[in-house]
Amino acid sequence: MVVDVVLLNGTVGVGKTTTADHLGRLLVERQVAHAVIDLDETRRMWPSPSEDRFHRALSLRNLGMLVGNYRAAGARRLVVAGVAETAGDVMEVEKAVGGPVSVVRLVGSGEIVDARLSVRHRQDPEGLRWHLDRRRELDALLDTAELGHQVVRIDGLDAGAVAARVAALVDW
Repeated sequence: MVVDVVLLNGTVGVGKTTTADHLGRLLVERQVAHAVIDLDETRRMWPSPSEDRFHRALSLRNLGMLVGNYRAAGARRLVVAGVAETAGDVMEVEKAVGGPVSVVRLVGSGEIVDARLSVRHRQDPEGLRWHLDRRRELDALLDTAELGHQVVRIDGLDAGAVAARVAALVDW
């Protein structure tokens, strides 16, 4: 069975997880067997090794196992939300899922994404500082990375509209 995979890529706060959830709802409406995987959840363990601050190796191992289980259960589409900073990162995701991945980068203005992060971390000033810095770092990295990704701008769109644009880009 061929499983189509989309990787929703982008900086922190741009809406990868929210878009993945809405894309999953869209696939339910279309009665397409699918699974939604948030890579943040596949790496959620403390502590991280010093050489792998984002637990990437653990995340990829878990992703491979999840994909195998979802395929065995009949998933025809996989929606993966996470960050791929380099072409090598995308290749690792493709290895974990066992095939090609359509990379769609969600892009939002710094003002909009920073406002989202401010709401998310209103009770956590240290976390807000870290995420604002990481947002700028990732935007710079992804702007120069050659990932062959398609782009969806989120500015002015609700999550359902962003998901619909992603679905149209990947012909779902």
